[in-house]
Amino acid sequence: MLALLRYRHIPYEMIWGGHQNPPAGLPQPKVKLLPTFYFPTDGGALEAVVDSTPIIRRLEADYSGRSVIPADPALAFIDALIEDYADEWLTKAMFHYRWAREVDCRNAGPLLVYWSMPTIDADQAKQAADQFTKRQVDRLYVVGSNETTAETIEASYKRLLSILDSLIAQQGYVMGARPGASDFAIYGQLTQLAVIEPTSAGVTSETSQRVRAWIDRMEDLSGLDPQDGDWIAADKAGARLKPLLDEIGRVYVPFLIANARAAMAGSSEVSGEVDGRPWTQPVFPYQAKCLENLRTAHASLDDAARKTVDETLSGTGCEALFTTSMKA
Repeated sequence: MLALLRYRHIPYEMIWGGHQNPPAGLPQPKVKLLPTFYFPTDGGALEAVVDSTPIIRRLEADYSGRSVIPADPALAFIDALIEDYADEWLTKAMFHYRWAREVDCRNAGPLLVYWSMPTIDADQAKQAADQFTKRQVDRLYVVGSNETTAETIEASYKRLLSILDSLIAQQGYVMGARPGASDFAIYGQLTQLAVIEPTSAGVTSETSQRVRAWIDRMEDLSGLDPQDGDWIAADKAGARLKPLLDEIGRVYVPFLIANARAAMAGSSEVSGEVDGRPWTQPVFPYQAKCLENLRTAHASLDDAARKTVDETLSGTGCEALFTTSMKA
């Protein structure tokens, strides 16, 4: 989100701290999550807002120019689908690579403490890091990281790196010669996966130095001069984005459908198959809402835009999002 603010030339102030304990004098969000943005209200007070997707849309409404959402409604929908994949599926990879191996746990625990409290005593920092690490490791199952799903998560991440390498080589960004919301969503996850976690950072460097360098460039695109014609052409999106959409259809779509079905059935567990392997995890109600939002957005497209979207998604597996019954 910081990279997006820089790119869009939107003034901001960064407040460092833990989201569980908002700074004194500032309102608390309804749900304590990162990122937390504080927007001024009409009455001059501040409002705490979380969830990057609606925040990006609010910024689009409040600030003109340098948009990260394509004007073409079909292309904007594809961008939103990829953004959703990055927000919800790549989080599984980020959480998995951070907490599934001891070497990564030992790296992440102290960093998370010192990022929030740089002056904390070293002994206290170690105690806090140990406690937080145990909590996160114990919660791996919540996002779907376990012995059953590990191979699927890691194989998907490696494929994504190769896909991104090709897209960046062809056009610079996922959505063309200028970044879309999906670029920033992918970048956000990669700032951790490709830089912070030793295991996945090594995988990234071995697979694509181009992607690793792209992350550094994405950090500050304030000097980029985007033009309307820099978006990928709608008639080329199907072919250019097919490998990425294939990957989304291969892993994220079957999970979303299985999760939504389990939620509708009142089950507490998702049990299905993703990429030819068993997938088990607790039901994630928010991700059931993500599927509902995608289906609503698809239904809201005008006939021409929906036709373009359906043609773009045809054969990728993503079309199942809109054709599959949610009844088990």
